[in-house]
Amino acid sequence: MADKLESGLTREQAFDLLKQYNEDEYHILHGQQVEALMRYYAEKYDPENVDFWGQVGLLHDLDWEKWQDDMLHTIKTAELLAEAGANPALAHSIQTHNYDINPELPAPELKMERVLYAVDELSGLINACIRMRPSGSVTDFEVKSLKKKFKNKKFAAGCDRDVIAYGAELNDITLDELFASVIAAEQELVETSEAFN
Repeated sequence: MADKLESGLTREQAFDLLKQYNEDEYHILHGQQVEALMRYYAEKYDPENVDFWGQVGLLHDLDWEKWQDDMLHTIKTAELLAEAGANPALAHSIQTHNYDINPELPAPELKMERVLYAVDELSGLINACIRMRPSGSVTDFEVKSLKKKFKNKKFAAGCDRDVIAYGAELNDITLDELFASVIAAEQELVETSEAFN
């Protein structure tokens, strides 16, 4: 049985914090989508801590809109979370998704941290793909379409393909398996999460 992790924040407090530092609707939606994905994977890997995983996803880019500094990213988040009275473990897990940019940050070691690293950038790429589709929905989206867009580095150029590939490696799966898993997760979440509708 995994230890029960407490973030020190209610989900409502975490969401209010996200909205306090983010006004762009896309940034808020991205936080909610990564939250939903993290909760989805927590049900599989760590069902005792679904809420904690969710808040890691919801708040992973808390500081990005206001500071937009690669080296400061997640460092400011840790400060904001400390001010809000959050468990330092929440900031620690969030900071692992920027360790490749800032080597002073902790590396992703826990399954939760490795999943965050894998789904964050990839969910952004999937969003970009879906916006181009006639249906505008993930429900009819397939791995082969994602692979095609992944190979075209001019498409959604801001989505770092190396980060996505390393996310698969961190989770001991192939890139195709990661693609299939996250697409399936999003297709399932369409039924249960407002963030994907």
